[in-house]
Amino acid sequence: MWGLVAAATLLLGAVIAIVHPPHNRLLGIVMGFGAGVLLSAVSFELIDEAVDSADDLRGATLGIFAGSIVFTAGDALVSRLGYAHRKDIDGAAPEGSGLSIVLGALLDGIPESAVLGLTLLESGSVGASMLLAVLISNLPEGIAATTSLRAGGWTTAKIGALWGGVMLASAVSAAAGFALLDGASPSTLAFILSFAAGAILTMLATSMMPEAYEHAGRAVGVVTVFGFAVAFLANWLGG
Repeated sequence: MWGLVAAATLLLGAVIAIVHPPHNRLLGIVMGFGAGVLLSAVSFELIDEAVDSADDLRGATLGIFAGSIVFTAGDALVSRLGYAHRKDIDGAAPEGSGLSIVLGALLDGIPESAVLGLTLLESGSVGASMLLAVLISNLPEGIAATTSLRAGGWTTAKIGALWGGVMLASAVSAAAGFALLDGASPSTLAFILSFAAGAILTMLATSMMPEAYEHAGRAVGVVTVFGFAVAFLANWLGG
């Protein structure tokens, strides 16, 4: 359920793009805020939890670099398929097929969704800042990708089916994170948490933050810090 909820903002972004696309500067600010929230979630709900789980830096260190390498390789593959600019909010027509769009969205969304299930398994509740981070970060991608798809001639029904499928995959990923890792060793949990952290940090550095700065300028610095602070407060209040 939580994986489905978190991915729902992809579909919301699609609706916004179809009904009334926002100005690029506003989208850049939203992306900057989302980047700050994700940075906070990576720090306090992934890396911190990874180190606490195993009480050992080795698994967390291996995981974060493995996540970065795997994401980079996957991103390169998706780019070769024609979806290099899936977070580009300029609305350029896509070069590749619908499959590349799906792969790009899954590459970003599956680690995040799996972590939602894992945090539920670890603490008995979904991490507030991680959920907020996924909700916010998916919105600009839904808007940007839908704008591109419409420019490429996709129908509203086809776009809806695409995002519905991605939402379903995110729900399955969250469920898998909960079910498959029940009883996993602390070192395994530490590796997986830090793996997701490495993948998310790489995505932030290579696409989300540069895109936010390109469209919103220096204001992104302030809103990114604000997003980090909001997520930190949510994490602190949640104990």
